[in-house]
Amino acid sequence: MLKAKIAVFVSGGGTNLQAIIDSEKRGELQHCELSLVVSSKPGAYATVRAKENNIPFVEINIKDFQDRKDFENEVLKKLHEYNIDIIVFAGFMYILSAEFVSEYENRIINVHPALIPSFCGDGFYGLKVHKAVLDYGVKITGATVHYVNSITDGGKIILQKAIEVHDNDTPVSLQQRVMCEAEWVILPQACELVAQQIIESRNNIK
Repeated sequence: MLKAKIAVFVSGGGTNLQAIIDSEKRGELQHCELSLVVSSKPGAYATVRAKENNIPFVEINIKDFQDRKDFENEVLKKLHEYNIDIIVFAGFMYILSAEFVSEYENRIINVHPALIPSFCGDGFYGLKVHKAVLDYGVKITGATVHYVNSITDGGKIILQKAIEVHDNDTPVSLQQRVMCEAEWVILPQACELVAQQIIESRNNIK
């Protein structure tokens, strides 16, 4: 069966990338395959994960380009070279332009470490999200996978998973549990859902 090709965009350790790799190894990704890893940071450990699993990867450092347009054009060039169907933001610390996003409308997904529409938008990333959750005193948090559009964390929700906030949680402990119990569960599931829709749409056109 023809599968949708996925590119995972990373900037750091690649733990969410690893969750997708593990899901693929378990045979859970029936409609998609990991075809490329794009790192915005040279030497990011995520590229080591890609290399160890024989996944092609490229390092495209925005600092090497005079303006964002040139950077995004280089990224698009690589995506076209590998015939990428779906882009997955997995700890990718860079906001792409609306023009770029429009090239892959409803084909870019992102995982956010909270239950959108809470604790999301500009400035809510990494440990800042979990600190805000604890400061506010909410009892339930979680993760959300959503489509990417021109608004930060503003795209349509694909999947969510909730977890309890413990009384003794710190931002670090909460971050770890949200990743293990929510992000790593629903991100691969969302990849499969989006890929299935793309494949079924292609079959209907035929």
